Amino acid sequence: MNSSGNGTNASETSLTLLRGDITEQTVDAVVNAANSSLLGGGGVDGAIHRRGGPEILAACRDLRASHYGRGLGTGQAVATTAGRLPARWVIHTVGPVWSQEEDRSDLLASCYRASLHVADELGARTVAFPAISTGVYRWPLEDAARIAVETVRHTDTAVEEVRFVLFDDRAYAAFAAARAR
Repeated sequence: MNSSGNGTNASETSLTLLRGDITEQTVDAVVNAANSSLLGGGGVDGAIHRRGGPEILAACRDLRASHYGRGLGTGQAVATTAGRLPARWVIHTVGPVWSQEEDRSDLLASCYRASLHVADELGARTVAFPAISTGVYRWPLEDAARIAVETVRHTDTAVEEVRFVLFDDRAYAAFAAARAR
């Protein structure tokens, strides 16, 4: 159970894999692999801001003006409107940059846990995740997939379906292998 007492066992959360565009997902919440500024960027972050429209940027600016003046910390998550996306909310999370010298796996796992916690607070039942930190943050895809799937499986949440929306065949294959374990 989650801390609010209305969670389900994480094993009851279905894990769906899709190859496609996360901005086209009709879900309660889309997770954005954001940068700490919350003001848009490249990759998934840029796509979500472009498709979602100025409402998302305005909500992020409001967050920066209130609670997140220095930006959102790595592994944390916060929600905004989804603007013009076919979702109710965008949950922004900042993934870690991969490092060969330092194990940052706990920070990557925290992105998934924190996002599910925010989803629970919102009452979201369907959540779409990208492959966090696997783009410009260079996290090795197979390891990122393992961390993502294991974390979602072991996080108590009321979310009924987690969709991993993967941009290409290589990412899909890595997540399929992780899910099969």
